[in-house]
Amino acid sequence: MQTHKFAIGQKLSFSPGRFEHERTPSLFEVTRLLPAEGTDLQYRVKNMSSGQERVVRESQLNSK
Repeated sequence: MQTHKFAIGQKLSFSPGRFEHERTPSLFEVTRLLPAEGTDLQYRVKNMSSGQERVVRESQLNSK
């Protein structure tokens, strides 16, 4: 079983994919740990500047 690399409350930078709306890396806070989609674990994160929430893959997150 896979374990999450990041914890709830941790602040991370998000690297959007090539075809995603957000083009610039942003600072996000992990709000919920989610199960894997395929081989990549997922997280619910909140944008620290806009307050908007989204679901991202673990491979899209980097610790600051």
